[in-house]
Amino acid sequence: MQTASVKWIGEQKFVATSPSGHAITFDSDRESNKAPGPMELVLMALGACTATDVVTILEKKRQKLESLEIICSGERAKEPPAVWVKLGILYRLRGQLDDAAVKHAIQLSEDKYCSVAAMLKKTAAVSWRYEILPPGG
Repeated sequence: MQTASVKWIGEQKFVATSPSGHAITFDSDRESNKAPGPMELVLMALGACTATDVVTILEKKRQKLESLEIICSGERAKEPPAVWVKLGILYRLRGQLDDAAVKHAIQLSEDKYCSVAAMLKKTAAVSWRYEILPPGG
């Protein structure tokens, strides 16, 4: 079993330590906005999870990926608990890339490998799209 800890450090601020020992600050007060809120980090985790998959899969497919940017957008429920109900993921890739390989890598991430997406699909409609930019930009 993995264990994370969260310590209150005053106001609506907390320091969380991951099971691997890395710390990150949370701020639940959107007015002071001194650190990301918990639900923002979920959105960021979605992007990081699928980005990892896509990079790894494209490497295995011997694609020449130069850069990757993931933009995750979402809408939350109006009533508590304000879970994510609609999520959109934009993959912006650059390099000498085969369109079919990119599409397949993203589908594998979304349908099979990304554990964050798998959890979020239980409450949210998830859509994705991608753009392939020419090499060297």
